[in-house]
Amino acid sequence: MKTELNKSALIAMSGGVDSSVAAHLTLSEGFRCQGVTMELLPGDCGKNITDARAVCQRLGIPFSSLDLVEEFRACVIDPFVRVYQSGGTPNPCVECNRCLKFSRLLEAAETAGLFYVATGHYARVDCGQAGRWLLKKALDTGKDQSYFLYTLTQRQLEHAKFPLGGMTKQEVRALAEQLGFCNAKRQDSQDICFIPHGDYGSFIEAYTASASPAGDFLDQRGQVVGRHRGAVRYTLGQRKGLGLAMGEPVYVCGKNMADNTVTVGPESALYAREILVRKLNWISMETLSAPLRVRAKTRSRQREQEAVLYPSTQDDTVRLVFDEPQRAVTPGQAAVFYDGDIVVGGGTIVETNLCKEDRTDEL
Repeated sequence: MKTELNKSALIAMSGGVDSSVAAHLTLSEGFRCQGVTMELLPGDCGKNITDARAVCQRLGIPFSSLDLVEEFRACVIDPFVRVYQSGGTPNPCVECNRCLKFSRLLEAAETAGLFYVATGHYARVDCGQAGRWLLKKALDTGKDQSYFLYTLTQRQLEHAKFPLGGMTKQEVRALAEQLGFCNAKRQDSQDICFIPHGDYGSFIEAYTASASPAGDFLDQRGQVVGRHRGAVRYTLGQRKGLGLAMGEPVYVCGKNMADNTVTVGPESALYAREILVRKLNWISMETLSAPLRVRAKTRSRQREQEAVLYPSTQDDTVRLVFDEPQRAVTPGQAAVFYDGDIVVGGGTIVETNLCKEDRTDEL
């Protein structure tokens, strides 16, 4: 009975080509499959549901949708707004994976008597030494999505299935066309699903029904150099859209939400070598008890950089010190740690040290 259960999967169907091919591959391995689409926004998923249902019908597997609108608001949108209002830059895809895709969908799978939650993510899962489940980068490093999956627990990894982990995007599209899927040529979305045009400031103002007040741009000496349109509209490292004429390019290098000021400066002011990371999740080990050399990145598209992790005296916090200063390290974003293609763990960036001092305690 257990073997039969293990050959079953709930397929998270977004309506896109990746999850559709993931469903086909899982089914072709002899798994008993069901497709499901998460409804995340009011009145959402018209085309997503239509395409996902069409693919499931073509594959001959059951399909349903799951209403997660209120949970998506509470677990993803509300924290997104709060982090922006506090001066950080959130990562809603990480929270959606943690709270919904690999939590609520796993509950739904178990209710339906299914063992795995299969998705169209480009990543891999393996069982390593000492029985720990490992999260690994996809073989196609250009499409790798392990950065967004670092919050997965051991239980969630045991039940996660990533059929595309060994494929390229080109191979996925070619297979979708060969199978005659209606979404074979559908373009990947580059935006956050609840902000389709990328205007975070306008979204937050509409969502909270309150305008972000204008305030002062300051230079690094604290002198007023212009007026901004609301501090939530600016992110660390931003250059475009500042409307400042200062004789040289300037970038957002700090925000003070209490004073409603945005500080600008030269690109050299953006670099940080040391950061604090909290809300940690460890995958390849139980916890960090001694300094550990890793490769780390603080943005999904960033190349991994050499660094050392240090335990902290603060609970659930580590200090990450890069060998070389890194540009625009942003509180609210994720820092993810790697050992080769294995995800060691990760957490949320809460503080940066903008090159004010060099340390000599690295490994």
